[in-house]
Amino acid sequence: MLLEKIIIFIVFLGPLVFFHELGHFLFARLFGVRVEVFSIGFGPKIFKKKWGDTEYAVSAIPLGGYVKMFGDDPFNKDEIPESERAQSFTHQGKWARFWIVMGGPLANFILAFVIFFSLLIVGERIPEIKIGAIAPESVLYQNGLRTGDVLVKVNNNEVYNPSDLMVEGSTVVSQLTIKRNGELQDLSVNFQGDKFFDEVLKYPPILRKPLVVDPSANRYVVSVKKDQVDFSHSIEELGTLTGIKTLYLYPVAKTEDLSSDEIKADLTKGQEIAVEYTDLKTMVAALQAKNFRTIDLMVRSVNMGSPADKVGIKGDDVFVALEGQKVSSFEELREKLQTYTKASVEVEVYSQGELKKFTVTPDVSMQDGKSTKLLGVYSFIEVLKTNFVLTKSKGFFSSVSVAVARTWDSMKKTVDGFVKLLTNQVSLKSIGGPLAIGKVAHDSFNTSLSYFFQLMALISVNLGVINLFPIPVLDGGHIMFIALEIINRGPLSRRKMEIAQQVGLSVLLMLMVGAIFNDVTRFF
Repeated sequence: MLLEKIIIFIVFLGPLVFFHELGHFLFARLFGVRVEVFSIGFGPKIFKKKWGDTEYAVSAIPLGGYVKMFGDDPFNKDEIPESERAQSFTHQGKWARFWIVMGGPLANFILAFVIFFSLLIVGERIPEIKIGAIAPESVLYQNGLRTGDVLVKVNNNEVYNPSDLMVEGSTVVSQLTIKRNGELQDLSVNFQGDKFFDEVLKYPPILRKPLVVDPSANRYVVSVKKDQVDFSHSIEELGTLTGIKTLYLYPVAKTEDLSSDEIKADLTKGQEIAVEYTDLKTMVAALQAKNFRTIDLMVRSVNMGSPADKVGIKGDDVFVALEGQKVSSFEELREKLQTYTKASVEVEVYSQGELKKFTVTPDVSMQDGKSTKLLGVYSFIEVLKTNFVLTKSKGFFSSVSVAVARTWDSMKKTVDGFVKLLTNQVSLKSIGGPLAIGKVAHDSFNTSLSYFFQLMALISVNLGVINLFPIPVLDGGHIMFIALEIINRGPLSRRKMEIAQQVGLSVLLMLMVGAIFNDVTRFF
């Protein structure tokens, strides 16, 4: 698994680094500058080959790369012989140096365009952007959105990935197109800029399959239609339906793989339950009144030697209550457990049809910097898998147009994100380092190749934009020096350049340390 993640990370980051350095290389050669080393990666070289004037290498640390040009040290430019100055970077004119430096970010923007264009011309396999269980008091609910809604358009712009939900801070989200129960609907809403994106993030599409269990751990699928089951609707979505007076429960054999997309239910042995509910909470309460509970309250397995194991809780036991209060989901059980200050708690479970009470002393461990109480059990939760949409080719000219728009939009969103970071509208904790990039690359690869390449394009844009920041040692720092040369009508003094480089390197190191620190606290 670790090796797989490392390989995916290299496959993801490698092209971004290669094309960035290739941009520098090609513009350097275009202006006659000699390139001494073209390396993918830093540190010790694990492969190298000399071809012409250039040594091509792959180095051990795959977190970047570099192009070493002849005469790139401005402090020693006068020591270069007159006969070789035409091939020296520092002896090039301002226009030539600008394009050599700009070549890296420009290559990243072109790569993003090519990826977007390729996806559009062949068609994409993209996951639906679905909203999870939202409460009536939420802002999304008040604006007309409901659990299970699929976001199709934001302000008439099509949604292809979560980043498409982000708009510039000053832009108002006033129009949404959503898909509900298979039908498209337009909603008039009122969200300020990225507040909409923040709200959607609060409700990830973790929606449970419509499965319940009885006290003897027998499984049933819940349906609102007689002699018919539909696993595309979660238990949360069933709770949003209105006018339902009867629920139908059809048994599922214990040998069935509940994680499968094709769960077989016995439609000849259904049970009809008269219900009257207005939301998920009252629907679950109606089911519990008939002694049926959502399947996530059933124990899948128990850790050996855990608090639950010590008192006798075992697989297929069904949680009923905690400290005398009924629980409607495993998540509610876990949240309520954290609210008790006393060492031991009383839990009620059905075990092989018999109601039992246990006094359990939870373990306490640190998770994400918080003290967390644990029983040592794994839930039998089964969630709906992501539904994918296959888009048709947009044709050549339309693909070019949309790819340009996506690339430009990604650039604007990246700049907007960093402005918010600098103005403290976004926490520094949101910065991610190599581990964060590796995780999203691995997750996107396992989701869909279209998603993987979309993310690669977005990170390519990010890499290009970040390198244009006016920080010495970055490409933007070199461009800043060129601009200052024009203003100063000559090169800056050695002392000023040394101070600027030291400050720039300090800022860059602080950002790197912050990103790595966030990675460590986030994943360890």
